[in-house]
Amino acid sequence: MVAGAQVAHVASALSCVEILVSLYFGHARVFPREPSLPERDRIILSKGHAAAALYACLAERGFFPTEMLERFACNGSLLGEHPHFGDVPGVECTSGFLGHGLGIGIGMALAMRMAGSKSSVYVVLSDGECNEGSTWEAALWAPAHGLSSVTAIIDFNGLQACGKSTEITCLEPLAGKWAAFGWEALEVDGHDMCAITDALRAPRGEKPRAIVARTVKGKGVSFMEHNLEWHYRPPSPQDLAKALAELGGASG
Repeated sequence: MVAGAQVAHVASALSCVEILVSLYFGHARVFPREPSLPERDRIILSKGHAAAALYACLAERGFFPTEMLERFACNGSLLGEHPHFGDVPGVECTSGFLGHGLGIGIGMALAMRMAGSKSSVYVVLSDGECNEGSTWEAALWAPAHGLSSVTAIIDFNGLQACGKSTEITCLEPLAGKWAAFGWEALEVDGHDMCAITDALRAPRGEKPRAIVARTVKGKGVSFMEHNLEWHYRPPSPQDLAKALAELGGASG
């Protein structure tokens, strides 16, 4: 998808794909044939630059035909480089403006509680979003109002557009910071779907839950892993062939 469109952020998609698969195929209540059913859980990909992973999950889960993926980020396609609410079944909000997703998710959770809904909200954030003041304003608000239906999952791959996350701002101890803000905070291997699902299913009390998922940017492709260059670089045909060979896939 990314190579065909010659766009960026494939490494960011590879760091969060197990998180999204764990949600769409293992834990969250979603209804592909009725994507707007009020009883559904809401999943927000706040790090919208990883839209390729989101679209792949939605297509494989049955929200829309997989053939649509071939038009990812092409002129006239509904599958933009960042998700857009209203265009694609299963996309709960327009995202990619970093720092907004958690606040939107908390607003949804409050509205659902007022309506008597028991649905949950899951927000997948980047570690770079934890630089944003708006993220921490939302993080303060949720426990103050007992929004235990909210789960924030932080894709902590350690790299941002301009460098290492812990060098740009002091993120560590990240789980400790969420706990200090009143969240139940857990840490998991973000590429271990069993560990992610166990964290999602663990008994919970009255606090919102934050899961710090330790991940690798570009996971699964040796020349992309831990390589900041792949935050923005689109894969060439040669890069694609090498990556697919490592992943065990085929270009067709």
